[in-house]
Amino acid sequence: MAVEQVQRYVSKRDDWADEMNAGKMLGVLVVKDDEGHVGYLAAFSGNLAGSVHHDFFVPPVYDLLDPQGEFKRGEAQITAINHEVERLEHSPQLLAMQGHHADQRQIMADEIASFKAMMARHKQERDARRRSGCLNNEEQEALLNQSRYEKAELRRIRQRHEAKMQEICDEIDCFTQQIEALKKRRKVMSEALQEKIFRLFVVANARGERRNLVEVFKPMCTLPPAGAGECCAPRLLNYAYNNGLHPVCMAEFWWGTSPAGEVRHHGHFYPACRSKCKPILDFMLQGLDVENNPLEKPVQDAAALHVIYDDQWLTVLNKPSGMLTVPGKALEESLYTYYRAAHPEATGPIVVHRLDQETSGLVLFAKDKEVHKVLQQQFEDHTIKKQYIALLDGIVAQDEGTIDLPLRPDVDDRPRQRVDHEQGKSAVTRYHVLERNGRQTRIALKPLTGRTHQLRVHCSHPQGLNCPIMGDRLYGTASTRLMLHAQTLTFTHPVSHQSMTFSVSPDF
Repeated sequence: MAVEQVQRYVSKRDDWADEMNAGKMLGVLVVKDDEGHVGYLAAFSGNLAGSVHHDFFVPPVYDLLDPQGEFKRGEAQITAINHEVERLEHSPQLLAMQGHHADQRQIMADEIASFKAMMARHKQERDARRRSGCLNNEEQEALLNQSRYEKAELRRIRQRHEAKMQEICDEIDCFTQQIEALKKRRKVMSEALQEKIFRLFVVANARGERRNLVEVFKPMCTLPPAGAGECCAPRLLNYAYNNGLHPVCMAEFWWGTSPAGEVRHHGHFYPACRSKCKPILDFMLQGLDVENNPLEKPVQDAAALHVIYDDQWLTVLNKPSGMLTVPGKALEESLYTYYRAAHPEATGPIVVHRLDQETSGLVLFAKDKEVHKVLQQQFEDHTIKKQYIALLDGIVAQDEGTIDLPLRPDVDDRPRQRVDHEQGKSAVTRYHVLERNGRQTRIALKPLTGRTHQLRVHCSHPQGLNCPIMGDRLYGTASTRLMLHAQTLTFTHPVSHQSMTFSVSPDF
């Protein structure tokens, strides 16, 4: 209800239309006062229309845009250094010296080339005279002296020009040293300003404790990343604590166009980012009765492994959604730990490949090192074939096709992945539509590469299918589960060398 009211409000703000349509994260926090009355708070990330103060939305933790504030004053000093660096780098005197240096280098190259050509002619003449066999000792010595002189003269020509160029370089260095000194000063000032500002970002928790962001991030032995404290969640919680309101529930949603490289769908809910917000929220939520992370709960009845095939060399298992393939930081229980308990005879590397925690379907385990090595090689050679079934939120127009979007990790919000055409690794997926029903598409996906979250991003991204997988909490809308299932697995048995294909239908 709170989100609907915020969406109606921003939809009516025509003066914000362009900026909102370009993309903005918004959030709501449902709260109670001491008398039990229920209401909500609203916030936006960053700034809006050049300000962080707007009616209807809570104020920032710290106002970076205050013209009299520490940030703006420090920023002005750094900006002045930027202008001085730019002035020196584009100084007519520096540009003239750099041009003179380039001209002098060309003059040296031309003179040396001309002199070498003359030397080559003289050498041909000397060689011809020597081949004639009619030279006396004095004439032979003269030819040798000519060769020695020209080689020495070439060195003198080179040294003369290099001395001139060094004079020009020394003059250029006077400028570049000033520029480098300014850049070093700017870096020191910027780091000092950043730390100073983050000490002004003071947040509270439900216990009444207060810490600045430098203190919050200190256990990680790092300063807060740029933009920390400016997102919706810290603003909402801080305002609630400072005004005696008790948080009940909170949500953040995206409004507008998806940013380049990321997957953000208009009106969809998204969790707070990990690098900027998680450390802050870990502190701010202390003292509240917070629900456990559902991804850190063990899967019910997980001990009963669903074995599809088993022999003395390998096992094919059907992993349930919600179970880790291998133990994680927060959850030890996994398909691997249950398999180890059931197969104590298995040695060496066991896990041949992995599925995301929220993805169900076929997983291949090896029982000894040699089998593992052979199966791993099949994955590297792309001879193992996999097909996934997914239920998408939306209608895919084409019946089949190929998605080619390179991916890389989102370093600010792991485990999310980003599309990056310059630095991303190749990621290719083939697909064909199985069924369209209402506003949903059942689709078969065949990954030709094995990047993290490849199918999830390729389905969700605007340059892909632009239809997120149902239940995708990272790239779509969370639900009871992620509707993605590894249905078919084809490989060559490492011992019998027979082609083996296994298929298990999804439960959705």
